[in-house]
Amino acid sequence: MSNTVFIASPEGGNGRNVVAYGVLKALAARGATGVFRPIACRREGFTTVLLDAAQAGQNPATARGVCPRRARKDQDGSRADIVAAYATAREQLQGESMVIVGSDHSAVFDPEGFLLDARIAADLKAPVMLAVCTIERDGDEVKATVQACTTQIERAGSKVVGVFVTGCTDDKAADAKRAMSDSPVPVWTVDKVSFPSQDDPDAGRKALDAFEAAAPQREVIDALDAPFDASTTPYAFQYELLSKAKSDKKTIVLPEGSEDRIIKAADYLLARDIVDLLIVGDRDAILERGRQLGLSALDKARYQPMDDAAVLDPMVDKLCELRAKKGMTPERARQQLQDPSYFGTMLVVMGRADGLVSGSVHSTANTVRPALQVIKTKPDASLVSGAFLMCFKDHVAVFADCAINLNPSAEQLADIAIQSAQTARAFGIEPNVGMLSYSTLGSGKGPDVDLVEAATALVREKAPDLSIVGSIQFDAAWSPTVAATKAPNDPVAGHVNVFVFPDLCAGNIAYKAVQRSSGALAIGPVLQGLNKPVNDLSRGALVDDIINTVALTAVEAQN
Repeated sequence: MSNTVFIASPEGGNGRNVVAYGVLKALAARGATGVFRPIACRREGFTTVLLDAAQAGQNPATARGVCPRRARKDQDGSRADIVAAYATAREQLQGESMVIVGSDHSAVFDPEGFLLDARIAADLKAPVMLAVCTIERDGDEVKATVQACTTQIERAGSKVVGVFVTGCTDDKAADAKRAMSDSPVPVWTVDKVSFPSQDDPDAGRKALDAFEAAAPQREVIDALDAPFDASTTPYAFQYELLSKAKSDKKTIVLPEGSEDRIIKAADYLLARDIVDLLIVGDRDAILERGRQLGLSALDKARYQPMDDAAVLDPMVDKLCELRAKKGMTPERARQQLQDPSYFGTMLVVMGRADGLVSGSVHSTANTVRPALQVIKTKPDASLVSGAFLMCFKDHVAVFADCAINLNPSAEQLADIAIQSAQTARAFGIEPNVGMLSYSTLGSGKGPDVDLVEAATALVREKAPDLSIVGSIQFDAAWSPTVAATKAPNDPVAGHVNVFVFPDLCAGNIAYKAVQRSSGALAIGPVLQGLNKPVNDLSRGALVDDIINTVALTAVEAQN
């Protein structure tokens, strides 16, 4: 998409429609342009007006996301559905541009209505053009409103690239231009026009004339061409993760087929054709439980009972071969394979699946031990480590090791850092690594600091092209403002997105503290360093956590 814009207004009316119509026409003059209404009632008519004006052949069914009532009752679920609906609209249109129009005016007061629009703009990676009405405001009040709206939009992770002051008379326009004379973005003043209007068949022409008289097409396009560094919100990242998994489907085995959360997640993934699933357990029993839960897509999975001799016999032989040096016998192998996690891991070894997700019922050790014994580490990996993808409101970071290694040595810590940087790249994050400590570049002393500094030196030796800083405190790694004081000449400080903790205690506490206190979405742990992707779930995992982890495992299997 070369031109995408979100039209937002604190009023949801009073000239917003004129702006949306005018911007749409400006973009449509350059190429096929689509329309998307994230929150819109199915009975409203303005979306149809925009689709008729665009003339891009867009299916009207793809032009709306969710209804206003749903958005008010379930913001989180609505945002996820809006991102998915937007992607469908964009894919169906295959055009160059998209005009996204925010919420309409409503008689129902919603104190978070505009903020939700701002968050959706960030979810959809769209810059914002504001429409602010001057009918009941003087110029200074218009400016204060623009500033308040801009603050919310920037906090949400987007950016204002232009402002339309609507409902203007000559005097109102002059006053608004005076007040907004120091605006960092273009400001256009648009005459008051009633649009759309059932009483005036020429309303569209009049609206476009008013818009173009105020905002020439070239100026609008230039504003949209301004640099825009799009944020990655949790909803955008989740959708990109699912889309990437779907683009090259892999088979993931789920050993815990009797767990309700697992089969709910499986149903979601299968209904959307995101992955192929091999579920360990009795097919009829699982399908019956799915029917009791109201699930409808579980019949798309493959099922593997653990007592199937056609699978179990060669699996026993293979396990004896792999563990021969450990004295594995057929009897011990059959006993070992009564463990669903071990059985599921061997399905990966036997080539029946590309990866495994387990841990909603079993411990981390139950998931990791079989993988270490029979899948084993990559040739260049000295250990297995656990990283979390931490999805903040406007970006994604990697935290490691938060799951496996208690007190890593300097050599192990260096390998964890390199593995974590590779994980970041696998998910589209260009890594800036911070080796965390209670010291920033020598400000503190002690054996713990020495360990981190030795690990940092090893990373620089093993991966000289990797951007890294260490030792560094978390605040100096995270905040450019703090980094300017504590590490003023370091280009990575303040811009770290791969945080390597000195031990498991620090890493596990930190990711959980950040997840629970900030609302960040934690996806993982990603088990790094294995020959095949095997990922662990928390026993407290929610259905969404399981969905994300399965998708993440499928993406790992693509590499």
